[in-house]
Amino acid sequence: MLIASANGTYETQTGQIKQLTADVVLLDRTLAQYGPETDSLRNVLRRAGTTLADRIWRENGSDSGRVEAFEASASALSFYDEILKLLPRNETQRSLQARAIDTSNDLAKTRLLLFAKAGGSIPMPFLVVLISWLTIIFASFSLFADNNATSIAALGIFALSASAAIFLILELSQPFTGLMMISGEPLRNALGSVGP
Repeated sequence: MLIASANGTYETQTGQIKQLTADVVLLDRTLAQYGPETDSLRNVLRRAGTTLADRIWRENGSDSGRVEAFEASASALSFYDEILKLLPRNETQRSLQARAIDTSNDLAKTRLLLFAKAGGSIPMPFLVVLISWLTIIFASFSLFADNNATSIAALGIFALSASAAIFLILELSQPFTGLMMISGEPLRNALGSVGP
């Protein structure tokens, strides 16, 4: 159950990164359709997106034991203001501006969800209790087991299996670090194609 829970957290955050990537590409395409007057906005989107990617992996990284208040970057705030300041000349541009505002809001929501889940999802006291519990179980098994090669091999295999399960739980609960880290490459590749 713990592995399934940690995997659920991992999959949720992976989905949020994919949603973030899709929203960035959609917002860029929407601004491109609006017209050449949004070229500067698309450049700001690329720069703000790069900063966003850096902040996501840094905040959710291994040194993220600190809790800070979330603050939107100045470039993100000015970007949103610039979308609001666009002056549509026809109904198509008005519709594209509304879609850009909606997509920008979706980006902000996804970003806030990622920030809210920053850090590990397994509390340290729980991990200490789990390891203590497993230690007591294995100690009691070894007390009552015959001292032969079969029981020693079986206990070794069980201990290795339990250790691997704890390692997997810890890896899945911190998806922005370690061996099973969510890759930032799709988001960074999408940002490379953003802009005029």
